[in-house]
Amino acid sequence: MIGADYATTEYFLKPNMQYLILFITGLAAGLLSGMFGVGGGVIIVPALVFFFGMSQQSASATSLMALLLPVGMLGVYEYYQAGKITTEHMWFGLVIALGLFAGAFFGARIAIELSSDLLRRLFAVFLVIVAIRLWY
Repeated sequence: MIGADYATTEYFLKPNMQYLILFITGLAAGLLSGMFGVGGGVIIVPALVFFFGMSQQSASATSLMALLLPVGMLGVYEYYQAGKITTEHMWFGLVIALGLFAGAFFGARIAIELSSDLLRRLFAVFLVIVAIRLWY
């Protein structure tokens, strides 16, 4: 449905569910970005690969789209010129960006209330979970 780089041509998710998952991905990335300073490569790219079957290149380009202003505009342009991202990927990136916007606010608020030691330990646990998920 979205592109030739996907594992299958049919999505297993209905369009409304796709946008909900995209927004939740952005929200999670925003929360973790606000708390730990991470988001795109650790949350968004794996979510797009796992949930939407995107290639690594399309997922990276879509993540850049979500982070477009000011950091990813030239990178998105290069991916678009090379045919690695479509306008639909750009819409996905914009929906994720909405979640990032809200999530970063709430993540920062949470991080401010936590001790530095607890925040560091939570980040370590988060990285271990991501590493295990990527390994298997």
